[in-house]
Amino acid sequence: MGLQNINIPTAKRYLPLLISYIVDWVFIIGIALIGYGFHKVTPNHRPFTLTDPSISFPYTVHETVSTAVLVVVALIAPAVIIVLVTLVIIPGSWGRGATWRVKVWEWNAGWLGLALAVAGAFMATEGLKDLYGRPRPDMLARCDPDLSNIGDYVVGGLGGKVEGAPTVVSWEICRNRGKMLVVDGFVSFPSGHSSFAFAGLTYLSLWLCAKFSIGFPYLAHSPFGQDLRAQKRETIRDLGAAPPVLLVILAFVPMAVAFFISASRWFDFRHHAFDIIFGSVMGMVFAWGAFRLYHLPVMRGGGWAWGARSRRHAFFKGVGLPSHIGGDNWSSMKDIPQTESRAAGQDIDLESGSRNLAE
Repeated sequence: MGLQNINIPTAKRYLPLLISYIVDWVFIIGIALIGYGFHKVTPNHRPFTLTDPSISFPYTVHETVSTAVLVVVALIAPAVIIVLVTLVIIPGSWGRGATWRVKVWEWNAGWLGLALAVAGAFMATEGLKDLYGRPRPDMLARCDPDLSNIGDYVVGGLGGKVEGAPTVVSWEICRNRGKMLVVDGFVSFPSGHSSFAFAGLTYLSLWLCAKFSIGFPYLAHSPFGQDLRAQKRETIRDLGAAPPVLLVILAFVPMAVAFFISASRWFDFRHHAFDIIFGSVMGMVFAWGAFRLYHLPVMRGGGWAWGARSRRHAFFKGVGLPSHIGGDNWSSMKDIPQTESRAAGQDIDLESGSRNLAE
């Protein structure tokens, strides 16, 4: 159905649904802006010792992966790949107008998940950096401490009282008071490059696995349609097969890039090992959560994103109303008697699949 054939009442019916997804984008952008605000906050300055070998590494002037390169690789490139793959591989059997509606929806869902993953990881990372205020491995090289007046900056430790005991000093001992120290020298935990890279690139790997049906073959009842063995008399051996290794490699290239980016923070002396590990895991968690929020599981969803929300309940489902998702984690509208569904206020015309987008 072309745009010229959409009448005003039909457009009004879908307006709340459209607005609800615009609001989603507003909130995701808001999350990113909160993260940017955290980035501008001066972090806590954790006291340190001048004899701590973990913060005694040299300062690397030119980072292997700059922040600009990180944004291009972990955000812009995945966004472009999502658009290109969506335009190329979404099947065209829906009909000309319907096919484009499906493509646009998959595009929107792909970008929503990517944006939520990176925005959430960015906000959480920057907030934690401010709270912990952990010195970087190259902190002393940034600091240029005033060694002639160490006693004026002592805040703890038994140095001078017990032989071999450390002396803990405050950051004010540093003669270099520029941004390189005050703002950037105490934000080691967690690694922002690692969390951002794994958020964007893990999401892209999951998205590619879904679109190209890359997974370990397994036996499971499909909620979509009848059992294949009953329909086609196929054996269990025919129900699964290993995906082509080439596709597996292509799908996991983003993850390999993320590992390289996180490793660069180690050999550039920008982060401690735990900072990198924690940031990497946090990015993976955000990526997995965002993917599952907008896309069907890799092994069962046929590559599709979830369909749009209900028009009647675009903003809030309501207390006491049946969920869109059944007890088995799948839409179970067909299992609910129509009279019972209406009595409970269930929305019968839930757009829960891409097929509905084409109608």
